Amino acid sequence: MSTVPITMKKLKDILRLKYGQKLTHRQIAKSLSISPSVVSRYAARAGKMGITSWPLDDRWDDVALKNTFLKTKAPLKKHSLPNWQAVQNELKTRKYMTLQLLWEEYVDENPAGYYSYNHYCRMYRQWSVSLRLSMRQTHHAGEKLFVDYCGPTIAIVNPETGEYRTAQVFVAVMGASNYTYAEATWSQQLEDWIMSHVRCFEFLNGVPDMVIPDNLRSGVHKSCRYEPDLNPTYHQLSEHYGTAIIPARPYKPKDKSKAEVGVQIVERWIMARIRKETFFSLKQLNQRISELVTWMNLKVMKQYDESRTSLFQRIDRPALKPLPDCAYQYTYIKNVRVNIDYHVEIEKHYYSVPYSLVKKQLEAKITGQLVTLKHEGNTVATHARSYQAGRHSTQDAHMPKAHQKQQWSAQRFEHWAKSIGPNTLMLVQENLASRRHPEQAFRSCLGLLNLSSKYSNKRLEKACQRALHTGAKRLKNITNMLKKGLDKTAMPEQQPDLLSSIEHQNIRGNGYYH
Repeated sequence: MSTVPITMKKLKDILRLKYGQKLTHRQIAKSLSISPSVVSRYAARAGKMGITSWPLDDRWDDVALKNTFLKTKAPLKKHSLPNWQAVQNELKTRKYMTLQLLWEEYVDENPAGYYSYNHYCRMYRQWSVSLRLSMRQTHHAGEKLFVDYCGPTIAIVNPETGEYRTAQVFVAVMGASNYTYAEATWSQQLEDWIMSHVRCFEFLNGVPDMVIPDNLRSGVHKSCRYEPDLNPTYHQLSEHYGTAIIPARPYKPKDKSKAEVGVQIVERWIMARIRKETFFSLKQLNQRISELVTWMNLKVMKQYDESRTSLFQRIDRPALKPLPDCAYQYTYIKNVRVNIDYHVEIEKHYYSVPYSLVKKQLEAKITGQLVTLKHEGNTVATHARSYQAGRHSTQDAHMPKAHQKQQWSAQRFEHWAKSIGPNTLMLVQENLASRRHPEQAFRSCLGLLNLSSKYSNKRLEKACQRALHTGAKRLKNITNMLKKGLDKTAMPEQQPDLLSSIEHQNIRGNGYYH
């Protein structure tokens, strides 16, 4: 069976949504922005391979899935296309007409080659959408949650300084009942965006089948009308709660009309009411918003003659999936590449991985306490989270055997330099501190200290003193001093500060900026 090549991420999502979430092929296709026939082909292939549950067995790692599913490519079919305008005219003018009958007539007209009925219907839908016809959406119980941010912001005043900072307002609306949730956050960045979803699910006391966000950068890594890429952290959130993320198409407000209306109502009924109020903390603001959200949800809607709360309890609440047993922990996910020193950089700290993975791309999952590094779905390293910039977290098992024996460190270089003299120690410390990555200074420190075996500790100490005095601190400079015997000559005199003898408020002297 030939299959259309897709990404490994989409393949695993197909299996997760089919066997873990029990979604239909059409729902999976809509969630992942792929064809239902593609979902069917991969589902059939999975069934033949004995994959009928989620999560997958240990034997189905990324490499095994890739070798099994993604090695074939479907040949492109080229048949004559139907006259879609004529098809639409037939459907409009004759009430009894169906696409099935029109497809059968199309088959009779093209005996040499024709498209299948499913593909015929799919092509007709794609053509009809291009006419920009507007169709009223139908929302089922517990199916969709629409999320977005309000345009205006709310000022929060610092009571000590009087300075103010603006807060963003997050809005979520259930599709069937219009039940609304709102809260203020400091920003629209990833962590605020993710945790707003978590608090919204807790507010609903359940999880909808789908979440419809805008193409916000925090949620959608790469915006695309047909195949948007979710932020990895946002994708992990959907896996944790067992829901599907279906981003709205760019510049298509009708895809998230509920969110647009919900934002408008929050702006008019909540933000407008508190425009003259002063808030001194984010907590205080959210308490006020919570009060107004409760009032708004209890307010009877003229269109339904019922409140949002009543509709939610009657329609959406029974259909929501339960919250997971364990609470969600915010996890930042990013792709990192292993450097030649078998370390990866995460927020200016360096974590080791097995040296065989040099130049490989890994997936890093970062929590407040732990850093987990994965390669092709397998965990290759786990470290305690460190917030010390420029430092290293290195495990001996990740090092080559030659490096395990050597194990150079900044402390070892400082101990060696101290045995030579205070000036040498000071120069080595300055060299280590001047590099963003201390290991980058190891080679120059080793070259400097090895000069003692050729010229003696005494001469090297004198050369380091001269280097600190003159500012010529590079290894090349110190080597030239020793070669030319400058360490044996008198120390050059410093140039006097000619301005130091002049007293004036506008003259500061050369020591002012040091």
